[in-house]
Amino acid sequence: MNIEPLPKKIYDKAVGLGVTQIELKFSGGNDEGYLTVYVNTQDGFESNAELEQEIEGWAWQAYGYSGAGDGNDYGDDIVYDLLNKTATASSWSMQRTEGDSEDAALEIAE
Repeated sequence: MNIEPLPKKIYDKAVGLGVTQIELKFSGGNDEGYLTVYVNTQDGFESNAELEQEIEGWAWQAYGYSGAGDGNDYGDDIVYDLLNKTATASSWSMQRTEGDSEDAALEIAE
């Protein structure tokens, strides 16, 4: 996933509120995309519903994340580090693993 530039309006608002990091956590796999937005301050996670909604609206448009897949969960995380002025993208996925199986004669109960 390519990292999209953060809009100056969001950057300025976040910095003004003391936000040091913005995290976008996209997930999908079953034909539905999801996004969770976290804003972090130097003191840790800080909820700011208005800013998070603004970031979420922008992120859906900027990234166009569909969540389409084959049923295996996957996701992409984007972290905008406002202090160091860097951005990082990482991806993850989960795959089904078959466990042991067993054969038995079919029994029919009455």
